[in-house]
Amino acid sequence: MVTFGVEEEYCFIDSDTLQPRDVSPAVYRALRVERVESKNVQREFLLSQLERPSPVFETLQQALGDLQAFRGRLREAAASVGVVPCASGTFPSLDGGSVVTDKPRYHRVYEEYGQVGRDYYFNGLHVHVHIDDRESGVRALNGLRRWMPLLTALGANSPFWNGADTGFASWRTIQLQRWTTRGTPPRFADSADYDRRIERLVGVGGTFDDALVMWNIRLSNHLPTIEIRTPDVQLEAWHTVLLAALTRALVATALAGEGEAEELDAELIDAALWLSARDGIADQLVHPLTGGVVPAREAVDALVDHVRGALEEAGDLALVEEWVDRIFEEGTGAARQLDAYERGGRPSLAALYRNSIAPEPAHPTSTVSDAGSSSR
Repeated sequence: MVTFGVEEEYCFIDSDTLQPRDVSPAVYRALRVERVESKNVQREFLLSQLERPSPVFETLQQALGDLQAFRGRLREAAASVGVVPCASGTFPSLDGGSVVTDKPRYHRVYEEYGQVGRDYYFNGLHVHVHIDDRESGVRALNGLRRWMPLLTALGANSPFWNGADTGFASWRTIQLQRWTTRGTPPRFADSADYDRRIERLVGVGGTFDDALVMWNIRLSNHLPTIEIRTPDVQLEAWHTVLLAALTRALVATALAGEGEAEELDAELIDAALWLSARDGIADQLVHPLTGGVVPAREAVDALVDHVRGALEEAGDLALVEEWVDRIFEEGTGAARQLDAYERGGRPSLAALYRNSIAPEPAHPTSTVSDAGSSSR
């Protein structure tokens, strides 16, 4: 079984104003009291953020149980210091701002990127899938390029910027295009070509090290994994696990050489990414195999069909199909945030953040066993 893991970034906000609260050191200490190992929680760019790298998983059930358990502890730790934990791709309000975490690298990013760095109020989801070697990783990376816009659409969860509806389902995706290296990487000949291009980018603009080559797919510089970075952090754990399942299946399918199609032009992939960021799954998307604009459900169904064999082999197909149906019924995180705000303003939005991050029961219609432990 190919293993995987995820990294989730969270922020902490005031329950009344939704403004950032610089309490991550206090939440960090509270999590230690909850017996969450310090190595499993990391400080992030701002003092109002934390990142949590997960353990390595073999099954979706392991991942779901672990993420639900941690999120429950995070909610309790945040409540103990009087804040709401928020799993949104952008902070809902920027009034008052937040202080950069006191690390030399973070301060350098803040200075090198000017206003771009000062606007870095984002929370992402990163999915890591094990690869046997870097050549395999490059083959998988080439195979995943055309699918990044669909993962962006399914993972869209950042409709607000500084308290206003941006008109985009994933404003984080749009904002991150301002960085020196971002978006979908080029196609690579082999791992040597990949390394050569990375080396040439380091030192250009704000890319002062290889970790700042922030393509939405890349090879990890410290783990034997391929990493996708395009989705926003998700409101609920099951949505995170769905995106991880699709990513793992895409990697397996690419390495098996299955379902190969004519390469999509780079500019079409970029345009498809923009469309996904604006609309999520509310309207139309670019079909990843034909390049035509089609209804969102048709494009997402093409993704599931493309990886069907890998999902079946992993035992994930039924749960993935159920969760995809659920997204189209309930909406993406972006749609749910907008609905909550329309219903009840800031109090309703704060309640959505607080309640969605807590552990939810396993989906009642799913038949799964524990192997280890909307539209826009």
